[in-house]
Amino acid sequence: MGENTGELRVRFRILGSFECWDGSERVRVGGPVHEKVLVTLLLEPQRVLPVFRLVEAVWDENAPATAAHQVRKAVAELRQRIPDGRNLIVTEGPGYRALTAPDQVDLSRFTQGLKQAREATAAGQNALAATALREALELWRGPLLSGSGGSVLAAASAALEERRLTAVEQLFDLRLDSGENGELIGELREFIDAHPLRETLRGQLMLALFRSGRQAEALEEFAKVREFLIDELGIGPGDSLTELHNAILRNSPELAAPPQTTVAPFTPEGKPSTLPYDLRDFTGREEEVRELLGFVAEAPGTGPLIIAIDGMGGSGKTSLAVRAAHQLADSYPDAQLHIDLRGFTPSGQPLSAGAAAEALLRALGVPGDRIPDDAEGRIALWRRTMSTHRMILLLDNALDESQVRPLLTSPTETLVLVTSRALLVDLDAAHTVSLGVMPPGDSVALVEGVLGRTRARAEPEAVAQLAELCGHLPLALRIAAARLRKRPRWTVRYLVDRLRDDAHRLAELNSGERSVEVTLRLSYEGLAAETREAFRMLGQHPGTEIDVYAAGALLDKSARDAEGVLEYLLDMHLLQQHETGRYAFHDLVRSFAQNLSRGSARTDAEPGAANAGAGDEEAARAVRRLLDFALAATDAACDMLFPGRARISRPEPRSAAELPPLGTPDQAREWLEREQDSLMAAVSLAYRWELDSHVGLLAANVVFPLDLRGRLEEFRELSRTAITAARRLGDPALLRLSLSNLSVACWKLGRFEEGIEVAEEAFELAVGLADRRGEAKDTGVLGLLLSALGRYHEALPRLQQSISIKRELGAERAEAESLTNLSNLYAEWRRFPEAVEAATRAITLSRGIGSVDKEVEGLTELAIARLGMGEVDTAADLLGRARELAVDVMSPADMSLLLALSAEAADRLGESKPATEWAESALQLGDLSGAPMREAAVGNIVGRLHTRNGRYSLALDLHQHAHDAASGIGYRVEEAHALAGMAHALEHLGDHGSARVHRETANKAFEAMGIPAARTV
Repeated sequence: MGENTGELRVRFRILGSFECWDGSERVRVGGPVHEKVLVTLLLEPQRVLPVFRLVEAVWDENAPATAAHQVRKAVAELRQRIPDGRNLIVTEGPGYRALTAPDQVDLSRFTQGLKQAREATAAGQNALAATALREALELWRGPLLSGSGGSVLAAASAALEERRLTAVEQLFDLRLDSGENGELIGELREFIDAHPLRETLRGQLMLALFRSGRQAEALEEFAKVREFLIDELGIGPGDSLTELHNAILRNSPELAAPPQTTVAPFTPEGKPSTLPYDLRDFTGREEEVRELLGFVAEAPGTGPLIIAIDGMGGSGKTSLAVRAAHQLADSYPDAQLHIDLRGFTPSGQPLSAGAAAEALLRALGVPGDRIPDDAEGRIALWRRTMSTHRMILLLDNALDESQVRPLLTSPTETLVLVTSRALLVDLDAAHTVSLGVMPPGDSVALVEGVLGRTRARAEPEAVAQLAELCGHLPLALRIAAARLRKRPRWTVRYLVDRLRDDAHRLAELNSGERSVEVTLRLSYEGLAAETREAFRMLGQHPGTEIDVYAAGALLDKSARDAEGVLEYLLDMHLLQQHETGRYAFHDLVRSFAQNLSRGSARTDAEPGAANAGAGDEEAARAVRRLLDFALAATDAACDMLFPGRARISRPEPRSAAELPPLGTPDQAREWLEREQDSLMAAVSLAYRWELDSHVGLLAANVVFPLDLRGRLEEFRELSRTAITAARRLGDPALLRLSLSNLSVACWKLGRFEEGIEVAEEAFELAVGLADRRGEAKDTGVLGLLLSALGRYHEALPRLQQSISIKRELGAERAEAESLTNLSNLYAEWRRFPEAVEAATRAITLSRGIGSVDKEVEGLTELAIARLGMGEVDTAADLLGRARELAVDVMSPADMSLLLALSAEAADRLGESKPATEWAESALQLGDLSGAPMREAAVGNIVGRLHTRNGRYSLALDLHQHAHDAASGIGYRVEEAHALAGMAHALEHLGDHGSARVHRETANKAFEAMGIPAARTV
């Protein structure tokens, strides 16, 4: 155990946002006071800092009277929270000292790297100095505490920033001395944009431009900096920059790059070629091949022609590069070289530039005694050789840009093809070809090519499904097809069925030395520990796409910081992006990420492998954060869109995650619409994790947008899931809410008997809980359900009781809803004045709380009452106002009813054109079969319109369809209206017998429901 202690020591990262790590586990040290105290101590390790210094660092000059006590309390808590904290922070005299080793703090490692660079430069070891500077600068993530530390820490941060920029300038000097020029231009411009007053950077950019043959641009850069300095500071450039400008004007030979080596370039004998063989069954990628060849044919300039091909592991990057190289070989006759840089290779380290240069020189036939012993010499000989030849260089499997840059030079006529799993954004002057997955047709063709056309075409549907399950990834397709080829007794369908098991899909995609899981693991293991953790947590997201806010919740980061992680994983092709700001896993990558969290795919080398439960705990924390976020966000969105809605109180703390912008109805509506499927998946995720409170509360929010979009079956299923979770949890309040929601879904779907049973159980629970609002809700729903069954005399007292309780409680939205339902009942009974009174009060209440959706419902019912009273002009005006407000607040089914009523009003006013248009729109707006109540009502309204206009056959068809919809669910009033409408149409069509039968049946139904007479046409 003692030998491993050093490897497991706590590590601190203070160059940016503060982080404390114990192995692969992040340690939460506390709040801002704890972080400021600890960072101040870590800035000067091994040195005693008095308490007053720590007080200044935390509060500047605004320290409270208890500041010293708070600092001592923070130190005590830090000692408890940080592993071995008592030995890490010790008390000495008037203060405290941090006893950290240099490798424990990123700042100490940064300082050590700068020291190593100075020593190497003094010894003439420029390559070693450059490496030390690169490694030191890679530690930098930003200012101390991301700039939120106060004036004392800000001053320290400013001093560190100056040290960083000086190191950056030293590294650029070393790279210029080593012969890099054109490849530095983009990087220099980025630093200058961030630090425009740094004249050293300006001079380095001018020199790089001059050495790249761009003298005019170098002079133009001087003019820009001169103008900028005069405008900003009132002074011109310093002497050094002015002298450089003058030297560029003179085209001074002193500005030429220092000689790199005295070794002459090597001229190979013959035409060496080490390219891998071109695949005989290479399939697809025609567009990418054309793009690549076209770029080569049209590219200008004399520098290296660089094409960077990136894509996720297994996407066919190497195959594409090899095919292009073979097709271009005749145009580059001197040599065609391939080298595996081993950026992502099992049990191997990436190839260093010196080792790669040696391998390339040997491939050209350079004798061993001519290859320099030192890495710098080998690189120099390779670059000089490259500059004098026209060849193809395929740098395969590159880790990043830094592995490639030392192997490039200018001028040269070499074509450089680079493949990498990472997007090589900093490889200057490179043309990028990013490979995604294959189109479905190409995927099928690839399977046919490997498996054989006869066997593949015998099961076309199964082959298409195989391609889908392989995610159209070339490697997965080849492995699957190869397995089938080796097993002639297997059908494609058999393998498809095996691949449907998501937990074992990756294990199935394994053949010999090729494995999708191993390929993905190489990309994963190339990530930093923190990024690997983020990747695993993101794999817990249940939806098809992830936005930055949901990612922030999973990762316990701000949305901006989460976006940085997402963008990095996107660059590494471990995520995909089909829309700006939204990210998605490839199906196989998602399976891999989830396997990691289950602990089943961890390697022995990864911390925590011995404890598979650690992955479960990590995943559980991430899932809970995501669900807390989803609940908080849907609460905010539903409060904005459905003001006055009922909410169940809950003891759980609210999410600390950053929420998306939800401050306007449009923002809330857009977010719910975009995230609807992910939110439903989140409910299922909560159910699988048995987070039953989240299931019920989240489902209660998600049903609102489902109802709005007419997704009623999903509304019902989500409510049923919530009921099961509430029973499992033993939470009667949550059960009542979920039962109540299910009863509403049953009413809208025409499942009236089921709805009554559910609503009665909900009502009993409300009474037992003394939940008056619940009583009011469930009584009102019972009234609705009884009305639908034509049991109006039973429905009326329940609706009235519901309204009374809601008015007593001040539940204005709920009262408006019940008043609208009461108005509908009165209108069916032809008690129109009472219908008008109820609908008018509903509209007034809805406007008072800004509930647009309930106002539209009230306007619609008021119009129905006015039509019944013969006040058609008034009804038409009401319907016009409803249509204006209804956009985005009504379900398709309710919108169909509104349009049908608008058509009726227009027709009765003699406005035939809008009547016809609205009637057609009402019937065509959407599939109403999922909302049979509205289907029946709309059919009857438009049917009566056609009867009034002599289109009796059309009317008969619509009434028959309405009758089928209504009778199928027991919607008695519309069933009777349909029979009456059929009777009118049949009478005009000459079928008097059938008409009489339908009329008599309808009248009996109306009489039983207490409706005075059938609605006239």
